[in-house]
Amino acid sequence: MSKIDCQYDLCVNDVRGEQKPEEARKGNVTYGIDDTPPWYLCIFMALQHYLTMIGAIVAIPFILCPALCMEETDPDRSNIISTMIFVTGLITWLQATFGCRLPIVQGGTISFLVPTLAILNLPAWKCPEEEILVAMSTEERRQVWTSRMCELSGAIAVAALFQLFLGYFGVIGSLLRFVTPLTIAPTVALVGLTLFDHAAEAASQQWGIAAGTFILLTIFSQCMTNVNIPTLSYNRDSGCTVAWFPLFKLFPVLLTIIIMWAVCGILTVTGVFPPEHPARTDLKVNIIEDAPWFRIPYPGQWGAPTVSVAGVLGMLAGVLACTVESISYYPTTARMCGAPPPPLHAINRGLGTEGLGTALAGLWGSGNGTNTFGENVGAIGVTKVGSRRVVQFAAGLMVLQGVVGKLGAVFIIIPQPVVGGLFCVMFGMISAFGLSALQYVDLNSSRNLYIIGFSLFFPLVLTRWMAAHSGVIHTGLEALDAVLQVLLSTSILVGGAVGCLLDNVIPGTDEERGLAAWAKEMSLEAAGASDDGDTYDFPIGMSLIRRWKWTYYLPFMPTYEKGKFTALFIKKKL
Repeated sequence: MSKIDCQYDLCVNDVRGEQKPEEARKGNVTYGIDDTPPWYLCIFMALQHYLTMIGAIVAIPFILCPALCMEETDPDRSNIISTMIFVTGLITWLQATFGCRLPIVQGGTISFLVPTLAILNLPAWKCPEEEILVAMSTEERRQVWTSRMCELSGAIAVAALFQLFLGYFGVIGSLLRFVTPLTIAPTVALVGLTLFDHAAEAASQQWGIAAGTFILLTIFSQCMTNVNIPTLSYNRDSGCTVAWFPLFKLFPVLLTIIIMWAVCGILTVTGVFPPEHPARTDLKVNIIEDAPWFRIPYPGQWGAPTVSVAGVLGMLAGVLACTVESISYYPTTARMCGAPPPPLHAINRGLGTEGLGTALAGLWGSGNGTNTFGENVGAIGVTKVGSRRVVQFAAGLMVLQGVVGKLGAVFIIIPQPVVGGLFCVMFGMISAFGLSALQYVDLNSSRNLYIIGFSLFFPLVLTRWMAAHSGVIHTGLEALDAVLQVLLSTSILVGGAVGCLLDNVIPGTDEERGLAAWAKEMSLEAAGASDDGDTYDFPIGMSLIRRWKWTYYLPFMPTYEKGKFTALFIKKKL
């Protein structure tokens, strides 16, 4: 067996003999969390994460900008998109390198759009009548939307401090004992189930293209993973040789996008798709023409952020929803990329870093917060590539695109039906991974079946009704109305809360609830970092941190020892 084959991880078991525990955990993952693929592979695999993320990121400004009273032709629309992608790259690198250190993408989220629209619907921020807007000068029109963006920026940044504080000080981590499989399952599953409207809207614009997309993705990612492509390779010792490269195993998403994009291009050129058809490849060419070549986003670019009680309380609901969702994703992502269960300090640090990222996103003027991207978690499951280095490369691509506007505009013009076909697979994968947490519980128990069924079905019923009756809550306080509207309209928050409450209130044995098996998956221990290093250690400075005894008291440090921080606030008995 050649060295080249081993390089592509095709003979791991033959070379290493017996599997070590970490190898057994890795399973069929092509690249685990600590693996470093060759740099040229990292670029292409990072591009997959970028392409998976870009559709969801770009969709947010198209909903946000009209609510800000921006003109359709306002060039700052593309600048908001670039800002959001730039901040996503910055925060993703920070999270993967110094945060929870899992290969997750942190970016804009639909969870913040709900409180955003609620805030902008308040009397003080409603858009003026169309006749008034048309009569305004360019500078006056800019003042209208920038004042609203400043309000959102301040509200997001201040609300994010709540998550930052609770994360870094270990408050959220100490509550994880109540986050059981019957909490995780509905929370994560409802992310995919709730997003089906977005997948359906995009895919239904041309079902043939969408069907071709998810059929090709299914064939590449599930049926052809063991099909290797001969490629030429050169080294000094053996010269030119033929190596068998696992193309379909590593790049199913990228291959699918390229092929279906090309199909759309052919159907556009031949006139099969009529003008203005959503599957045409020339539909959004003006985005490339209008995008600037070079622009660096900076904090306060739309003006100084402003703060109001109503805005902060409204955004707080979005922060809570994102916190619950991220807690659900951490153990799921760790399992998917062959990593050990995230320890308490990694969870604390991840949530704190997410809060820091949301604060930075607010100050940068993206008009949105940050959250773990479920689409990219699903991409790890499809591609079997869970390397942290790949996500760091993806973060670099996002930062580059945020600076070079023309580069990002090229990917923004991917036909919507292609994106819809990808979403059908990705959102389904998210739901499936959420439901996979049920493997730890006793599914023969009527107690568990009751909790599962109610926590999945009731949130869908409630949130649909709330969406159709947005002004039904009248407490006399507009801020409180906005908070309750957001909380009750967020299916993942309602589902997680219902599942958590019922599982901790309805009597059941530890075996029935799956607590013993879940404890092995969701580590709540926080023993100090070993001298040999650990997946969740910082990439630099660990030798110095181990020598500083005071780091053992900080809930976000790798050397944290559980209980030492809280012990500082407990009076010792004489």
